[in-house]
Amino acid sequence: MTSSDERPPLWVGHVAMHSPKVSESSEFMQLIGMRLIAGDDEFAVLEMRGGTHLVVTSDAESNLIGGGFDLMVDDLDATHERFTLLGLAPGAIERGQIHDCFELREPGGSLITFNSSHVGDLPV
Repeated sequence: MTSSDERPPLWVGHVAMHSPKVSESSEFMQLIGMRLIAGDDEFAVLEMRGGTHLVVTSDAESNLIGGGFDLMVDDLDATHERFTLLGLAPGAIERGQIHDCFELREPGGSLITFNSSHVGDLPV
């Protein structure tokens, strides 16, 4: 976060939803204004303004870490370093194909995943 950027350094990365009809749910979400990123009959990812992704899955038992959401940051390495300096003991950074991430347990016990940004080139 630069000194001229007064926005908070965190935002919601993903929200999750179960649907027994993933394709139909995906089509509806596109109809109301979401942008399809990836999908098939079992799984769909749709993008909303701000880069937040809705993950639609047919698996009723699925759940993203942190109660169905994670957080994205502009600079994952700097965020990890800042959290370490604050004594928060974040987990190791894992390098991935889509984005890099680390986990941090909050005082209430929930494990929160922090991801590098994966916002595409189109306006969000």
